[in-house]
Amino acid sequence: MPYLVAPPNAPNPKSYTLVTGSNSIGRGLDNHIVLMHPSLSRHHAELMVQENGQAVLKDLDSLNHTYVNDQPIQQCHLKDGDRVRFGTIDMQITWNLTATIPDLSPPSPPPDQSLSIISRFAPENTRIELQDLLEPEAPGESGVGLKLKQQDDQTRSVDKLKILLEVSQQLSSPKELEELLDKILDLLFEIMTVDRGLILLVNPHTQELEQKAIKFRSGIPTGLRFYSTTITNFVYGSGEGILTDDAARDRRFHESRSIVQQAIHAAMCVPLKPRDEVIGVLYTDNLSVRAIYSEEDLEFLGGLANQAAIAIDNAHLYKKIQTEAVLRTKLERFFPQNVWRKLSEESQLEVIDTKVTVVFADISRFTELSSRLEPRQVITMLNEYFSVMVEGIVFRYEGTLEQYIGDALLAVWGAPYQHPNDAERAVKAAIAMQKAVSKLNQRWAKRWNFNIQIHIGVNTGVVAAGNIGSEQLFQYGTIGNTTNVSSRICDVARAGEILISQSTLNELHQCDVPLQQLTPVQVKGIQDPIQLYRLLWDQKNPPAQGQAVMAREP
Repeated sequence: MPYLVAPPNAPNPKSYTLVTGSNSIGRGLDNHIVLMHPSLSRHHAELMVQENGQAVLKDLDSLNHTYVNDQPIQQCHLKDGDRVRFGTIDMQITWNLTATIPDLSPPSPPPDQSLSIISRFAPENTRIELQDLLEPEAPGESGVGLKLKQQDDQTRSVDKLKILLEVSQQLSSPKELEELLDKILDLLFEIMTVDRGLILLVNPHTQELEQKAIKFRSGIPTGLRFYSTTITNFVYGSGEGILTDDAARDRRFHESRSIVQQAIHAAMCVPLKPRDEVIGVLYTDNLSVRAIYSEEDLEFLGGLANQAAIAIDNAHLYKKIQTEAVLRTKLERFFPQNVWRKLSEESQLEVIDTKVTVVFADISRFTELSSRLEPRQVITMLNEYFSVMVEGIVFRYEGTLEQYIGDALLAVWGAPYQHPNDAERAVKAAIAMQKAVSKLNQRWAKRWNFNIQIHIGVNTGVVAAGNIGSEQLFQYGTIGNTTNVSSRICDVARAGEILISQSTLNELHQCDVPLQQLTPVQVKGIQDPIQLYRLLWDQKNPPAQGQAVMAREP
């Protein structure tokens, strides 16, 4: 079985197992091997592992290319030990994983070497079974809070620390919040004598406590109105744990009717406070035994709550990281890297009214052409085409991908951020698209005896731009007649042509583009004929800067 190892010859390299079949590599989360690095394309390369174990590496038209032994490749058979570079990420392929990890262990000292050793420690599994430290609870007996076995104070203190260590280990792995809260209460009931347990967390919007998890000891009625908000709000507000051996007589809560009605005899409540801010409370009570809890029990419950608070905070953080990763993947679909990073920092996509230049590009006679290929070949071709058009051109000219429409793509310049030369960027991108098609055709002619042409419409105007959909399933888009007109202009364009509107031409101040003025054209959905211009893109390359020179012909 082959592996990719990175970085090569490191003391502790990370290895990626390659499966038989396709192994995609890139920044996108849908890849088999995800490498979050700006030098990689979303789908950078594909490594095919054949049934006989051989591996073939193929570059997917990545922006920063793929290298084998420092040589750029399009497709290459790999040998054991070959150095592979994706963008700037160095890796090595091997069929013998242990051979790539150097032995850095220190040499054994000679037998006669004298060492001044005070003590030696060999780390072993430190996990314990809670049952080994706890006194089994006999049916009907509940006379103690913490169920520790009877022992001297020193041993008892050590065992409490062991229990808290085990609790922290059991809560350390990221879990869904609901599962984590249930686990916390399960551990609480296992360690302490509890009739009812409750976790309330602070709602970040209302800043009020909300019930999130609850647990009853077997035999305790569940239909009662459960906890006293007087007690939980007191702990939330003060940030201090409380212990009451007879809540009904406690002067701090003498105005609470719920305590009297529920006949709460003993209760403890401690804050969930991972750092400076209280994020919730952990509440427990006993309905039958007064003075069951002691100061030691309150102190221990506070320690358990600290471990629980850290685990809850980590769960929130883990969820946030997952959400941000999903959001970043979504943003990468629409925006170039510098834009999506800025949007990630701002954490919002507000709806704005803005002037944009829209590029609508469509493959000419695609239905007829695609009938000559197998469906999988069509998908491969479209993936290659869109990768070049979007990552290699739209994003390079700092445009925004709005959507794919079958074999067409819609991109805009001017949203979510404007540049003074958005129209010029859009026109240069359209020209680059036409030139890129010629290079793609050279590759496809060898592979499938197949080539395409595209037609492009460009229009400028004001739109409403922003997130269309929900926060989880959004589509960044533009709404307005400008977008519709660009589509109509694309329909007018013939294969290999770029047509621009008068409004786009008016914005071209620093771009030397030869063009031909056409007779005003009537397009669907527009009452009056519109003036269009044909860009003669294959006659002259537009320079980066320069005074506009427009050759208008009737």
